[in-house]
Amino acid sequence: MAETNLLRPGDRFPALTVALPGGGTLRLPDDLAGHFGVILFYRGSWCPYCNAQLRAFGRSLDRLTGIGVLVAALSVDDEPATQDLVAKHGLRFPVGHSADARAVAAATGAFVHHDPVYLQSTGFVLDPGGNLVVSVYSSGAIGRLVPDDVIGLVRYLRDHAPASQPR
Repeated sequence: MAETNLLRPGDRFPALTVALPGGGTLRLPDDLAGHFGVILFYRGSWCPYCNAQLRAFGRSLDRLTGIGVLVAALSVDDEPATQDLVAKHGLRFPVGHSADARAVAAATGAFVHHDPVYLQSTGFVLDPGGNLVVSVYSSGAIGRLVPDDVIGLVRYLRDHAPASQPR
């Protein structure tokens, strides 16, 4: 069995550069700095569970950004498949494509399906400094972050932040 290095609360999220449809890149966690962040790895545009999760975050995006949460997602899908997925669901958060599943897994501990190769569903909540608050690793189709849990968590963290931290 391969050893994985799971990220734990307090760990700095590793630097990942993600290709975005139409050109450009997303630098994680740096492009989320100063905000709570949600990073979603999804299996692919073919996965009904992934589609449901991405749609849910899309529907909740105004509520999330209203409390200072930015969302980003990525998969091994190619650029055309990612563009189609973004258009199909009207996603307004960055969705990266063509991720190297093994490299992302080595950096984050995400599980990889080996034939065909793709990342299993993985979700992270980061604090405004890019450090991990929560990680949700799945070895299959189910077991995912949901927007309402993220909203509740961020509200709790803000309400209970030490006086030295901004709310």
